[in-house]
Amino acid sequence: MSKIIEGLLYSESHEWVKVEGDLAVIGVTDFAQAEMGDITYVDLPAEGDAVEAGEEFGALESVKASSELFCPVSGTVAAVNEDLEGAPEKVNEDPYGAWIIKVRMSDPSELDSLLSASAYGEIAK
Repeated sequence: MSKIIEGLLYSESHEWVKVEGDLAVIGVTDFAQAEMGDITYVDLPAEGDAVEAGEEFGALESVKASSELFCPVSGTVAAVNEDLEGAPEKVNEDPYGAWIIKVRMSDPSELDSLLSASAYGEIAK
């Protein structure tokens, strides 16, 4: 059973969102990293890039597969987790601690379309 944290929001494409004011901190779920296996590379956007809800913003590569990352909210990339460039395995070790990007949201109402922990638990099986 995958670890799912209460208080976060989740997308059906297996990203998590932690809301900090007008920032959305985004990473991948425990379910996603477990499905991928050992992550060997994280493709990150640049700070200042515009992102759209539902659109690709990067990718994870593992020994098994490559998987696109989809942004749960629209806005501007305020920060990227540069630690992941040299240590992509942090996503496997602590998927909820190893955030990928922080987005300054342009439309916080988009959060309403994301899943609660219990709703995400129903699809992450």
